[in-house]
This record gives sequence, C-alpha cells and structure tokens, in this order.
Amino acid sequence: MADRLDGSTEGRASAPLSGIRVIEVGNYMAGPFCGMQLADLGAEVIKVEQPVGGDQVRSSAPLIEGEGSAFMRLNRNKRSVALDLKSTSGKEVFRKLAATADVVVENLRPGTMADLGLDYERLQRLNPRLIYVAASGWGQDGPLRDRPGMDIMAQARSGLMSITGTPDGDPVKVGVPICDLVCALYGALAAVSALHARRESGVGQFIDVSLLEAGVSFAIWEAGLFFATGEIPKASGSAHQNAAPYQAFRAQDAWLTIGATTKPNWTAMCEALGLANLLQDGRYTDANLRHEHREALAATIEEVTMTKPAAHWLDLLDQAGVPCAPLQDFGQAFTDPHLLARDYFWDAPHTTAGTVRQLGSPMRFSGTPTRRDRAAPLLGEDSTAVLAELGYDAAAVRSMLEHKVVGVPTQSRHE
Repeated sequence: MADRLDGSTEGRASAPLSGIRVIEVGNYMAGPFCGMQLADLGAEVIKVEQPVGGDQVRSSAPLIEGEGSAFMRLNRNKRSVALDLKSTSGKEVFRKLAATADVVVENLRPGTMADLGLDYERLQRLNPRLIYVAASGWGQDGPLRDRPGMDIMAQARSGLMSITGTPDGDPVKVGVPICDLVCALYGALAAVSALHARRESGVGQFIDVSLLEAGVSFAIWEAGLFFATGEIPKASGSAHQNAAPYQAFRAQDAWLTIGATTKPNWTAMCEALGLANLLQDGRYTDANLRHEHREALAATIEEVTMTKPAAHWLDLLDQAGVPCAPLQDFGQAFTDPHLLARDYFWDAPHTTAGTVRQLGSPMRFSGTPTRRDRAAPLLGEDSTAVLAELGYDAAAVRSMLEHKVVGVPTQSRHE
C-alpha cells in the first residue's frame, strides 16, 4: 500500500512496514509524530482531518504557500482525508477505513472517540486484528484522565523541568516538546510490537501511551539516586547527574562540551589541557570524587578553556582522543558537514510549495530503507481517491462533498 503515494519507491527495496495501513486521527505532535514514524517505515498512513481547517499545525507559522512549514515535515509520506466524524456518513466512512486498517493512531482527549462511537471496543468488533494506539496527556485512566494535557504540563509533572536549567534558576523546559515526541515514539514502537504479536495471536490490541509516563521514563539516573538514597535530584545546568567532567565549558569565543568520564579520557584531557597536576589532586582520584567536587573541577577547566578559541581546544582534545563537540545552534546543525555527508537531509516534493527540505529518519536499514517520498499532503488531497478505494461511486462522493461530509483541496473542486 505504501507505494500508492507516488512512484518514487519503484526499483528500491520495500520499506519495513510496506503493506501496513494506518489511520491517524489527531492534532499537533504525539499522534502525527507517531504516524510519521510509521509512514517513514513504509506504512500507508491515512491522516483523517476535519474538513474545516484540519490539523491545527497546518496554520502554524511560518507558512509556505499557505501551508504550515512544520506541518509539511511532520506529516510527510501520508495521505489526507478530510472527513466530518460527527456526521453519520463520516462515521460510516471511518468505520470502513478502520475495517481495512492494521493500526489506528489517535491523540484526542480520552473518551472523545467513544463519544463519536469510534473507539477501540466498537472498531475491533468490525476488525478483530486492529491495533489501536491512544496517546494522551495522562493516560486512559487514573484521576488525571480527563484533564487537558500538553507537553509543558507533562514536563512539569514528570519532574523533567525540576532538573532542567541551572541550579536555583527559573523553571526551564526542554527546548523541544520532548514528552510529546517520546510518547509518539513509544506509540510507534508499541504498534510495531503489537503487529509482531498479532502474527502469533491473530488479534489486535489496545495500546495506551501518555506524555506523563513518557517523561517519567527518562529518569534513569534520577530514579537511581532517589530510590537508593531518598535524595531528590536537582537542576545542574549542563552537568551530568553522576559523572564529571561531563558538561559544557566556555572557550574564548564559544562553548564546547567535554566528556572525560573514564580513567583514560580523564588522564588524556588533563594532559591535553595542561592540567596534569590534577591527576595527583586528592579531590579527583576517582570518578565519584570528581563528581563530588565537580563545581571546583569545572571552574579549573574553564580557566584554561577560556584562554583560546573553541576550535583550538576541540582540535587538541580530538587529537588526544577525548570525547568533545562544539555547541551548535540549529543553523549550524542543519548545515553540519557530517550530516550532509551522511545524506541525512532530503528534499521532498509538495503539491503547492515545490520542494520542502526534510529531516531524515535516524533509522538506517541496510536492506529495507525508510521512505523518502513526499512532503505532507494538502487538506483532503486524497479524499476522493480513498473513498473510491473503499467502494464509493462518483455519485456518493459528490453527495458527501456537497453535504460537507468530506473535503478536498479548494483548487480541486473546479478541476
């Protein structure tokens, strides 16, 4: 099914999830990012949106030819069906879609799909093999179930914001919507796992993933500290939770990061920076002591690194085999020579915007590469084609268009 999008995959090995159909219902991040992962892996992802406006990210600036720039990346490799799920006919179309699907992904507030009569319990009666991924802020049960949940609330409640930023500083969230994104990744992993399990059982299952639990799941070092000692972890800037030196340091002109946590790297760093005297300092004789005295150690290292440009120290440390890297902004990251050499970025065709630069998938397969087909579809771009595939004739499609049950791109109405 994946190759319906266009012929660009012709002559290439099929992506891992080729032949899997996914129905995606949702807005913003968690549902769409989950769907994007499955689409990159070769699944045919049909994004179901409301006919008026569609996914709200479509209208998020900056806009290119009226389409949200971020949307064109977040929803690549998908088809779009604009469908009014509150209408009787719209529900009928969705049920027919679900009957043909392997996976449904949604990130609406818990209970919304049940209110529409399109929840897992009803859909699995039509399609017992259906796998249903529900992403939400707090989960499908528990006292917080019905509260609205967004990424910043999940970052706050999960503890992530309490350890992000500088000691005694104002609250700082992780720069990207990390709970949204990782919840989506867990959803995609769970969907693939359920597809594997279905090979044995023959039946699908319901998957509940939440932003809150995704955020808490990151707290490996923090759990190790709290459950062992009762100590509550605190923010420590760029420093590591239990290793030193492992943080960002100021150079004369910029910042660089150094991670010298093993004995060989520690020795090599001290020698490269002209700090061999630290090797005999009783405060730093083992890794635990270096972490205990990390603030004094960092100050000593920074006294040296601030005397010359970052490039000087990066070259010196690299030659000594010490892990290090420059602190780049996204302008530098998006033009990084290493990423360019690995062909990480790629250009995707878009129906109205021309060519749209895409972030690559981090998943690299030797035999079944991820898809690089097209940027996000226009709202309702695939409505008529999908309806025809479901068996609706031209008269039925026209009727649904006239009654605004389905939508198509504005320019398509007059073709």
